[in-house]
Amino acid sequence: MQRSITKLTTRYYETDQMGVIHHSNYYRYFEVARTDYLKIIIGLTYKDIERMGVRMPVTETHCKYKASALYDDEITITTTVREMTVARITFDYAITREIDGAVIAEGATVHALTNGDNKPINLKKYRAELYQQLFAAVNTEITE
Repeated sequence: MQRSITKLTTRYYETDQMGVIHHSNYYRYFEVARTDYLKIIIGLTYKDIERMGVRMPVTETHCKYKASALYDDEITITTTVREMTVARITFDYAITREIDGAVIAEGATVHALTNGDNKPINLKKYRAELYQQLFAAVNTEITE
């Protein structure tokens, strides 16, 4: 399974009154990391995929907060694909703090595969070349 690494620095406006990164921002971090995954591992941007007539709306999300991130923390988001079918794709995320390596959050997003009218599709039939490209990247073992 392939993984991508996204590095970010938390910003002041993302903090809440207690001085920690507000929980809603983790989903923004997931989106940035998911976009990076597609570009780095698949070689396509969201825009490229949408130009092919395919959309990936979020149908489910989950995040488990394990530690607080603070303003100006350098964080790393590791993204993998847990599962891919002809109609759905599930991304997993792990967010770690650079300074101490602490895992601060883990989460997942599930995406339906739809056409431009947001009707569910069988990607293998609808865009076979895109399905093969995604499937090959998702199922390639990492060699380090």
